[in-house]
Amino acid sequence: MTTILEPDVAQLGIMNAMLHGSTATTSMAELKAHLEASPHEFAVVLGPSVAVDDAMDFARNARITRPDLGVILLRHGVDSETLTVALRSGMREVVEARDLAGLTTAVHRARSVAKEISQTLEDEAKAAANAAMAQAAAAQAAAQAAADAPQGKVITVFSTKGGVGKSLVATNLGVALSDAGHRVCLVDLDVNSGDVAIMLQLNPTRTINDLVAFNGQIDEDSLATILTTASDRLSLMAAPVRLDSPDHAAATDVGLMIETLKGMFDFIVVDTSGVFDDHALTALDRTDSIVLVGTLDIPALKALKLATGTLDLLNFGREKWKFVLNRADGKVGLTVAEFESTLGLKADATLVSSREVLAAVNRGEALVKAYPNHPNSKAIVDFAKTFVSSDNVSGKKGARRRLRRA
Repeated sequence: MTTILEPDVAQLGIMNAMLHGSTATTSMAELKAHLEASPHEFAVVLGPSVAVDDAMDFARNARITRPDLGVILLRHGVDSETLTVALRSGMREVVEARDLAGLTTAVHRARSVAKEISQTLEDEAKAAANAAMAQAAAAQAAAQAAADAPQGKVITVFSTKGGVGKSLVATNLGVALSDAGHRVCLVDLDVNSGDVAIMLQLNPTRTINDLVAFNGQIDEDSLATILTTASDRLSLMAAPVRLDSPDHAAATDVGLMIETLKGMFDFIVVDTSGVFDDHALTALDRTDSIVLVGTLDIPALKALKLATGTLDLLNFGREKWKFVLNRADGKVGLTVAEFESTLGLKADATLVSSREVLAAVNRGEALVKAYPNHPNSKAIVDFAKTFVSSDNVSGKKGARRRLRRA
């Protein structure tokens, strides 16, 4: 459809007769109101009585808001200056007011151009919509693939008392799992006095503090550059070898590291410090199993009792807990049954006192490799098998919320 704007009623009648079926308006406000109600209008003819400035302003605005709308200007006389100014403002054509054939041709051209522009805009809109849908589908597919991908299990070994064999259990558990054919990463989060590297006779050149250099952009490729290889299936994220390191990994870096390692390994065995620090809490937040370690003595029992109480307060479910009792053969006036009853936990594995344990540690060998027939080695290997049961290899983990510290 075509709309005419002409304040002169007599001139408007002539133009309306020239363009059958057109809509006549006598003011700019009336024209704009009609265009708002008629989004499919393809041409506007501005009569010779319309002021040049008003016509130019309308054309400039239409060029931005309605690019498919053809604006045709009628003048009683058309000179080069009028033509130049009109075209610069966005007019499609300038026609002499008495030229019926020229006006009709200009309207037909406006219809053709409007149709082409509308088709182009429609095609672009469809292409943009298709691209957005494809991008959304790709993102959804990637998210689904990530959700369906096998995720490594996180095992956090924890105790609030030193000297109970926490690092011994973590190291040998990791070695036992790797010997069983699983890809394992040992993570030493005891940033002040980590011993895992020593227990495996490793000399790491990169440590957990090197996470700082990644500026929060932690991926599998970057992590691979700072892992220390112990064997084909066993790697170590070592604790810092110097206490005066200028860089210290933040808890957020540790969290990203653990999440990334889950896509690289079957098991991530985390050895923590003896306190509920930020690193330990970050690991516990992401853990599938918590291994508590204690020895058959009253100080260790007290420390474990405090630890279990804190874990309960922080809402770490007991269904994820496992308990290893070290030096369970000690004749110290406290029985295993008494220890378990007071603690409220049954031992999932018990280890005995042995000189071979210290000998293996001093040589930088895992006990399960140095003395595979030792009772403690067999106990640790059997304990490791409990983590690869059907309940522990599903690759899915339910959401859990714990109380945050104030």
